[in-house]
Amino acid sequence: MKQSLHIPSLKTAHILKDTDLSRQEILSLYQLTNELRRQFMKDRQRSLSLLEGRTLGMIFEKNSTRTRVSFQVGMYQLGGNAIHLTTNDIQLGRGESMEDTARVLSRYLDAIMIRSNSQEKVDVLAANSQVPVINGLTDIYHPCQALTDYYTVAEHLGPRARVGYIGDAANNVAISLAYSGAILGYDLVFISPQEYSLPEVHKKEVVKLMQVSGGTFTETDNAAKGVLGCQVLYTDVWVSMGMEKEAELRKKKLEPFSLTSILLQKAETHPYIMHCLPAKWGEEIQPELQDYDRNLIYEQAENRMHVQKAILVSMMLG
Repeated sequence: MKQSLHIPSLKTAHILKDTDLSRQEILSLYQLTNELRRQFMKDRQRSLSLLEGRTLGMIFEKNSTRTRVSFQVGMYQLGGNAIHLTTNDIQLGRGESMEDTARVLSRYLDAIMIRSNSQEKVDVLAANSQVPVINGLTDIYHPCQALTDYYTVAEHLGPRARVGYIGDAANNVAISLAYSGAILGYDLVFISPQEYSLPEVHKKEVVKLMQVSGGTFTETDNAAKGVLGCQVLYTDVWVSMGMEKEAELRKKKLEPFSLTSILLQKAETHPYIMHCLPAKWGEEIQPELQDYDRNLIYEQAENRMHVQKAILVSMMLG
Protein backbone atom coordinates (compact mmCIF):
# COMPACT_ATOMS: atom_id res chain seq x y z
CA MET A 1 0.00 0.00 0.00
CA LYS A 2 2.84 2.38 0.88
CA GLN A 3 4.32 2.09 -2.59
CA SER A 4 1.03 3.09 -4.24
CA LEU A 5 0.54 6.20 -2.10
CA HIS A 6 1.71 9.65 -3.02
CA ILE A 7 3.45 10.70 0.20
CA PRO A 8 4.52 14.36 0.17
CA SER A 9 8.02 15.31 1.20
CA LEU A 10 7.46 18.39 3.35
CA LYS A 11 10.19 21.02 3.59
CA THR A 12 9.31 21.83 7.18
CA ALA A 13 10.50 19.67 10.07
CA HIS A 14 7.49 20.69 12.17
CA ILE A 15 3.97 22.09 11.72
CA LEU A 16 3.76 24.85 14.31
CA LYS A 17 1.76 27.43 12.38
CA ASP A 18 -0.15 27.61 9.12
CA THR A 19 2.62 29.34 7.18
CA ASP A 20 4.94 26.36 7.71
CA LEU A 21 3.26 24.78 4.68
CA SER A 22 3.14 26.06 1.10
CA ARG A 23 0.05 25.91 -1.07
CA GLN A 24 1.47 22.99 -3.05
CA GLU A 25 2.33 21.07 0.12
CA ILE A 26 -1.21 21.56 1.42
CA LEU A 27 -2.69 20.33 -1.86
CA SER A 28 -0.37 17.30 -1.74
CA LEU A 29 -1.57 16.56 1.80
CA TYR A 30 -5.14 16.76 0.53
CA GLN A 31 -4.33 14.25 -2.22
CA LEU A 32 -2.92 11.85 0.36
CA THR A 33 -5.95 12.49 2.57
CA ASN A 34 -8.21 11.39 -0.29
CA GLU A 35 -6.25 8.17 -0.74
CA LEU A 36 -6.23 7.34 2.97
CA ARG A 37 -9.91 8.18 3.36
CA ARG A 38 -10.87 6.00 0.39
CA GLN A 39 -9.08 3.08 2.04
CA PHE A 40 -10.84 3.83 5.33
CA MET A 41 -14.25 3.89 3.64
CA LYS A 42 -13.44 0.64 1.82
CA ASP A 43 -12.58 -1.26 4.98
CA ARG A 44 -13.02 0.60 8.27
CA GLN A 45 -11.49 -2.22 10.31
CA ARG A 46 -8.28 -2.65 8.37
CA SER A 47 -5.04 -1.08 9.54
CA LEU A 48 -2.84 0.13 6.70
CA SER A 49 0.31 -0.69 8.75
CA LEU A 50 2.00 2.39 7.29
CA LEU A 51 3.20 3.50 10.73
CA GLU A 52 3.62 0.06 12.28
CA GLY A 53 6.09 0.20 15.16
CA ARG A 54 5.90 4.00 15.37
CA THR A 55 4.55 5.99 18.32
CA LEU A 56 3.02 9.44 18.58
CA GLY A 57 3.28 11.24 21.91
CA MET A 58 0.32 13.55 22.59
CA ILE A 59 0.89 16.27 25.22
CA PHE A 60 -2.23 18.00 26.53
CA GLU A 61 -2.16 21.15 28.62
CA LYS A 62 -5.77 21.81 27.58
CA ASN A 63 -8.78 19.49 27.47
CA SER A 64 -9.68 17.93 24.16
CA THR A 65 -12.28 15.79 22.43
CA ARG A 66 -11.67 15.93 18.66
CA THR A 67 -7.90 16.51 18.76
CA ARG A 68 -7.24 13.63 21.14
CA VAL A 69 -9.58 11.09 19.57
CA SER A 70 -8.79 11.93 15.93
CA PHE A 71 -5.02 11.69 16.43
CA GLN A 72 -5.20 8.56 18.58
CA VAL A 73 -7.62 6.67 16.33
CA GLY A 74 -5.74 7.88 13.25
CA MET A 75 -2.49 6.41 14.55
CA TYR A 76 -4.28 3.13 15.34
CA GLN A 77 -5.69 2.95 11.80
CA LEU A 78 -2.19 3.50 10.42
CA GLY A 79 -0.83 0.62 12.49
CA GLY A 80 0.98 2.77 15.05
CA ASN A 81 0.54 3.71 18.69
CA ALA A 82 -0.36 6.92 20.49
CA ILE A 83 0.40 7.87 24.09
CA HIS A 84 -1.84 10.41 25.85
CA LEU A 85 0.18 12.63 28.21
CA THR A 86 -1.25 15.38 30.40
CA THR A 87 0.95 17.67 32.47
CA ASN A 88 -0.11 15.53 35.47
CA ASP A 89 1.26 12.43 33.73
CA ILE A 90 4.71 13.84 33.01
CA GLN A 91 7.15 16.06 34.86
CA LEU A 92 6.10 19.24 33.03
CA GLY A 93 3.48 19.53 35.76
CA ARG A 94 6.24 19.63 38.39
CA GLY A 95 8.38 22.22 36.67
CA GLU A 96 10.60 20.22 34.30
CA SER A 97 11.63 22.45 31.43
CA MET A 98 10.14 22.16 27.97
CA GLU A 99 13.70 21.84 26.64
CA ASP A 100 14.43 18.74 28.71
CA THR A 101 11.00 17.31 27.97
CA ALA A 102 11.70 17.62 24.23
CA ARG A 103 15.20 16.17 24.46
CA VAL A 104 13.99 13.10 26.34
CA LEU A 105 10.63 12.41 24.66
CA SER A 106 12.09 12.70 21.18
CA ARG A 107 14.45 9.82 22.03
CA TYR A 108 11.43 7.60 22.69
CA LEU A 109 8.88 8.82 20.17
CA ASP A 110 8.58 9.19 16.40
CA ALA A 111 6.54 12.41 16.57
CA ILE A 112 4.98 14.70 19.16
CA MET A 113 1.62 16.45 19.02
CA ILE A 114 1.03 19.15 21.63
CA ARG A 115 -2.08 21.09 22.65
CA SER A 116 -0.87 24.00 24.73
CA ASN A 117 -1.82 27.32 26.28
CA SER A 118 1.27 28.91 24.76
CA GLN A 119 2.67 29.11 21.23
CA GLU A 120 6.02 29.97 22.77
CA LYS A 121 6.12 26.63 24.62
CA VAL A 122 5.39 24.76 21.41
CA ASP A 123 8.16 26.63 19.59
CA VAL A 124 10.62 25.74 22.36
CA LEU A 125 9.53 22.09 22.26
CA ALA A 126 10.15 21.95 18.51
CA ALA A 127 13.50 23.72 18.74
CA ASN A 128 14.77 21.01 21.09
CA SER A 129 13.10 17.97 19.52
CA GLN A 130 14.75 15.41 17.25
CA VAL A 131 11.36 14.33 15.85
CA PRO A 132 8.49 16.22 14.17
CA VAL A 133 6.30 18.38 16.40
CA ILE A 134 2.68 19.11 15.41
CA ASN A 135 0.70 21.99 16.86
CA GLY A 136 -2.64 20.59 18.06
CA LEU A 137 -3.76 24.06 19.24
CA THR A 138 -2.20 27.01 21.00
CA ASP A 139 -3.34 30.44 22.09
CA ILE A 140 -2.52 31.79 18.61
CA TYR A 141 -2.83 29.02 16.01
CA HIS A 142 -4.87 25.90 15.27
CA PRO A 143 -3.36 24.73 11.94
CA CYS A 144 -4.77 21.18 11.90
CA GLN A 145 -8.27 22.61 12.26
CA ALA A 146 -7.85 25.11 9.44
CA LEU A 147 -6.26 22.56 7.10
CA THR A 148 -9.20 20.24 7.71
CA ASP A 149 -11.77 22.98 7.22
CA TYR A 150 -10.46 23.98 3.80
CA TYR A 151 -10.22 20.33 2.81
CA THR A 152 -13.92 20.07 3.65
CA VAL A 153 -14.77 23.28 1.78
CA ALA A 154 -12.85 22.12 -1.30
CA GLU A 155 -14.78 18.87 -1.37
CA HIS A 156 -18.05 20.77 -1.76
CA LEU A 157 -17.03 23.95 -3.57
CA GLY A 158 -13.65 23.35 -5.16
CA PRO A 159 -10.41 25.29 -4.69
CA ARG A 160 -11.98 28.75 -4.75
CA ALA A 161 -14.95 29.95 -2.70
CA ARG A 162 -16.21 32.91 -0.70
CA VAL A 163 -15.89 31.97 2.98
CA GLY A 164 -17.36 34.14 5.71
CA TYR A 165 -16.20 33.92 9.31
CA ILE A 166 -18.59 35.51 11.80
CA GLY A 167 -18.11 36.25 15.49
CA ASP A 168 -14.87 36.49 17.49
CA ALA A 169 -12.22 36.92 14.79
CA ALA A 170 -9.35 37.40 17.22
CA ASN A 171 -9.13 33.78 18.39
CA ASN A 172 -6.79 30.98 17.30
CA VAL A 173 -9.26 29.30 14.91
CA ALA A 174 -10.00 32.56 13.09
CA ILE A 175 -6.30 33.39 12.83
CA SER A 176 -5.47 30.00 11.33
CA LEU A 177 -8.45 30.17 8.96
CA ALA A 178 -7.17 33.54 7.76
CA TYR A 179 -3.63 32.29 7.13
CA SER A 180 -4.51 28.98 5.49
CA GLY A 181 -7.26 30.62 3.44
CA ALA A 182 -4.78 33.24 2.25
CA ILE A 183 -2.20 30.59 1.27
CA LEU A 184 -4.82 28.62 -0.67
CA GLY A 185 -6.34 31.67 -2.36
CA TYR A 186 -9.86 31.78 -0.91
CA ASP A 187 -11.99 34.91 -0.76
CA LEU A 188 -12.41 35.59 2.95
CA VAL A 189 -14.89 37.88 4.68
CA PHE A 190 -14.40 38.39 8.40
CA ILE A 191 -17.52 39.68 10.14
CA SER A 192 -17.08 40.87 13.72
CA PRO A 193 -17.27 43.86 16.05
CA GLN A 194 -14.14 46.00 15.74
CA GLU A 195 -12.86 45.06 19.21
CA TYR A 196 -12.92 41.38 18.22
CA SER A 197 -11.54 41.72 14.70
CA LEU A 198 -8.51 39.87 13.31
CA PRO A 199 -5.43 41.32 15.07
CA GLU A 200 -3.57 43.83 12.92
CA VAL A 201 -0.25 41.96 13.02
CA HIS A 202 -1.89 38.91 11.43
CA LYS A 203 -4.05 40.94 9.06
CA LYS A 204 -0.99 42.51 7.42
CA GLU A 205 0.60 39.10 6.82
CA VAL A 206 -2.65 37.66 5.49
CA VAL A 207 -3.02 40.48 2.98
CA LYS A 208 0.55 39.89 1.76
CA LEU A 209 -0.16 36.19 1.26
CA MET A 210 -3.34 37.05 -0.66
CA GLN A 211 -1.28 39.11 -3.12
CA VAL A 212 0.58 35.93 -4.04
CA SER A 213 -2.33 33.47 -4.03
CA GLY A 214 -4.94 35.69 -5.68
CA GLY A 215 -7.39 35.45 -2.81
CA THR A 216 -9.10 38.42 -1.15
CA PHE A 217 -9.61 39.53 2.44
CA THR A 218 -12.32 41.93 3.56
CA GLU A 219 -13.82 42.67 6.96
CA THR A 220 -16.96 44.36 8.24
CA ASP A 221 -18.88 44.88 11.46
CA ASN A 222 -22.21 44.68 9.60
CA ALA A 223 -23.42 41.07 9.78
CA ALA A 224 -26.20 41.37 7.18
CA LYS A 225 -23.85 43.04 4.71
CA GLY A 226 -20.96 40.69 5.40
CA VAL A 227 -22.79 37.42 4.75
CA LEU A 228 -24.07 38.52 1.34
CA GLY A 229 -22.65 36.24 -1.34
CA CYS A 230 -20.84 33.93 1.09
CA GLN A 231 -20.90 30.26 0.08
CA VAL A 232 -19.72 29.17 3.52
CA LEU A 233 -20.44 30.73 6.91
CA TYR A 234 -18.19 29.67 9.77
CA THR A 235 -18.47 30.51 13.45
CA ASP A 236 -16.83 29.60 16.76
CA VAL A 237 -17.53 29.99 20.47
CA TRP A 238 -17.53 33.49 21.89
CA VAL A 239 -15.97 32.51 25.22
CA SER A 240 -12.93 30.28 24.83
CA MET A 241 -11.16 28.44 27.65
CA GLY A 242 -9.55 30.99 29.97
CA MET A 243 -11.93 33.83 29.03
CA GLU A 244 -14.67 33.03 31.54
CA LYS A 245 -14.26 36.37 33.37
CA GLU A 246 -15.14 38.20 30.13
CA ALA A 247 -18.14 35.97 29.35
CA GLU A 248 -20.99 38.42 29.92
CA LEU A 249 -19.29 41.29 28.09
CA ARG A 250 -18.41 39.07 25.14
CA LYS A 251 -21.94 37.69 24.85
CA LYS A 252 -23.40 41.20 24.85
CA LYS A 253 -20.98 42.51 22.21
CA LEU A 254 -21.22 39.43 19.96
CA GLU A 255 -24.96 38.77 20.17
CA PRO A 256 -25.67 40.58 16.85
CA PHE A 257 -23.19 38.19 15.19
CA SER A 258 -24.99 34.96 16.07
CA LEU A 259 -25.44 32.56 13.17
CA THR A 260 -29.20 32.23 12.63
CA SER A 261 -31.52 30.94 9.92
CA ILE A 262 -32.55 34.55 9.21
CA LEU A 263 -28.93 35.57 8.70
CA LEU A 264 -28.37 32.61 6.36
CA GLN A 265 -31.22 33.86 4.17
CA LYS A 266 -29.49 37.23 3.84
CA ALA A 267 -26.51 35.49 2.21
CA GLU A 268 -28.77 34.67 -0.77
CA THR A 269 -26.53 31.70 -1.67
CA HIS A 270 -27.92 28.82 0.46
CA PRO A 271 -24.51 28.69 2.18
CA TYR A 272 -22.88 25.79 3.96
CA ILE A 273 -22.31 26.26 7.69
CA MET A 274 -19.27 25.23 9.72
CA HIS A 275 -18.16 25.27 13.36
CA CYS A 276 -14.98 23.76 14.84
CA LEU A 277 -16.83 22.62 18.02
CA PRO A 278 -17.52 22.54 20.89
CA ALA A 279 -20.55 24.74 20.17
CA LYS A 280 -22.70 26.79 22.51
CA TRP A 281 -26.02 26.25 20.77
CA GLY A 282 -28.17 29.29 21.43
CA GLU A 283 -25.19 31.68 21.54
CA GLU A 284 -22.88 31.88 18.49
CA ILE A 285 -25.11 29.48 16.54
CA GLN A 286 -28.81 28.82 16.94
CA PRO A 287 -30.25 25.34 17.68
CA GLU A 288 -32.48 25.24 14.58
CA LEU A 289 -29.35 24.97 12.43
CA GLN A 290 -28.44 21.53 13.77
CA ASP A 291 -30.80 20.07 11.16
CA TYR A 292 -29.93 22.56 8.41
CA ASP A 293 -29.48 20.77 5.08
CA ARG A 294 -26.03 22.28 4.44
CA ASN A 295 -24.57 21.65 7.88
CA LEU A 296 -20.92 20.55 7.47
CA ILE A 297 -20.08 20.73 11.18
CA TYR A 298 -19.91 17.00 11.84
CA GLU A 299 -18.30 16.25 8.48
CA GLN A 300 -15.46 18.65 9.20
CA ALA A 301 -15.06 17.04 12.63
CA GLU A 302 -14.67 13.60 11.01
CA ASN A 303 -12.24 14.98 8.46
CA ARG A 304 -9.87 16.01 11.25
CA MET A 305 -8.85 12.34 11.53
CA HIS A 306 -8.31 11.89 7.79
CA VAL A 307 -6.27 15.08 7.25
CA GLN A 308 -4.17 14.43 10.35
CA LYS A 309 -3.44 10.90 9.16
CA ALA A 310 -1.99 12.45 6.01
CA ILE A 311 0.08 14.82 8.15
CA LEU A 312 1.38 11.96 10.32
CA VAL A 313 2.31 9.79 7.34
CA SER A 314 4.01 12.69 5.55
CA MET A 315 6.02 13.80 8.57
CA MET A 316 7.12 10.30 9.59
CA LEU A 317 7.65 8.75 6.14
CA GLY A 318 7.92 11.60 3.64
